[in-house]
Amino acid sequence: MDDEEIAKSAALEERHWWYAERRAMVRRTVATWPAGRALDVGCGGGGNTAVLRDAGWSVTGLEYSPAGAQAAASRGLDVVRGDATRLPFADATFDLVMSTDVWEHIEDDRLIASEAARVLRPGGRLLVAVPCSMKLWSGHDVALGHFRRYERDELDRLVTGAGLEVVDLWSWNVLLRPVVRARRRKKSEAESEMEHVNPVLNAGLRSAVALERVLPLRRLPGVSLVVSARKP
Repeated sequence: MDDEEIAKSAALEERHWWYAERRAMVRRTVATWPAGRALDVGCGGGGNTAVLRDAGWSVTGLEYSPAGAQAAASRGLDVVRGDATRLPFADATFDLVMSTDVWEHIEDDRLIASEAARVLRPGGRLLVAVPCSMKLWSGHDVALGHFRRYERDELDRLVTGAGLEVVDLWSWNVLLRPVVRARRRKKSEAESEMEHVNPVLNAGLRSAVALERVLPLRRLPGVSLVVSARKP
């Protein structure tokens, strides 16, 4: 993802339904975990980094893009410029490593998985969200610089191959998958879908994703996959 797209995402982050519900997902997931030292790899504008900070974590954001690092730093977050495949931290440094919609941007994603495992302390946790299913591949993925979308078993193998134990692996944004698939079939050009949304529609889309919190949809195909794992 180039600096222009990152700056655009940072500007949308506070109000856009996708980012708001992703923050809510992160907040719910970590709510019962004891706060410690955390690393948000590929933090972008820092929205999810701020969620961890507000939940009591001592959190550092790592961002390769100058635009993303600047946006996150402007929120008062601790940000380090660096490469996710060569993390500038010692072994066993963090209690939590998080990456949301980052691994798909790395050509050799085994490197980012192994680096996340390396810097985790024994008993430390991994939280990763990625786009789901090559059936949804479109110009949106091309525009954002994705190398892939993940299948459930593929993500499981990647995490366990890095020496981590998968605790849970679930789908996110399930109810809107048919809408996303239909829209992407109609568009072939490389163009990001992340854009301003009418406030009424934005509220409706956010409500649809929020409804998944009380419905048994986690094992059905979604737009994203989320994995939680631990380091033995």
